[in-house]
Amino acid sequence: MYKRYFHHLWTILRPVKTWYFAAAVVVSAGVCVVALRSNYQHMVRLREAVFAADQHNGDVEGSLQALRAYVNGHMNTSLTKENGSVYPPIQLTYTYQRLQRAEQDRVNAVNSQVYTDAQHTCEQQYPGSFSGGPRVPCIESYVKSHGTAVRPIPQDVYKFSFASARWSPDLAGWMLALSIFLLVLTIARFLLGRLLKKLGS
Repeated sequence: MYKRYFHHLWTILRPVKTWYFAAAVVVSAGVCVVALRSNYQHMVRLREAVFAADQHNGDVEGSLQALRAYVNGHMNTSLTKENGSVYPPIQLTYTYQRLQRAEQDRVNAVNSQVYTDAQHTCEQQYPGSFSGGPRVPCIESYVKSHGTAVRPIPQDVYKFSFASARWSPDLAGWMLALSIFLLVLTIARFLLGRLLKKLGS
């Protein structure tokens, strides 16, 4: 039964020489490598667009979404921590610094107004008081109770890692699948010929 099955396979594979399959494997694998390199290069361009948008206060969210979508949908584009690094590969440093400055400016503006209000309030409460009198503790108490402090901005929200697809339905993915298929055919063509010879064919 198995011999008949092997003969059937042999009649299909025999017309094609083993080296034809091997050559096809080399060609498809070569195309796969080129396509994987192209995937990586496109990812690098999208990553640089994110860094540029971050530095120049551009469309960070849009460029980040484009990078995430591409990495998640293509092989050889991974952006994850490597070699024991504790830092994610995408860090929106400039965006984070701008938010810190904005928060500090907000606090300064609020506290400046609070101090002005404290002076007016305490002047009304202690109209005859001058330096060293009860007006100073009044101002300090008012500022302490009405002032605000800088709210910490979590850094991790502005750090990103993206994992690439294990297989993607693009040129690289299909060439990889074709290379594996042709390699299996090459091995099958080679081994089947040897096997049938041993079985007396």
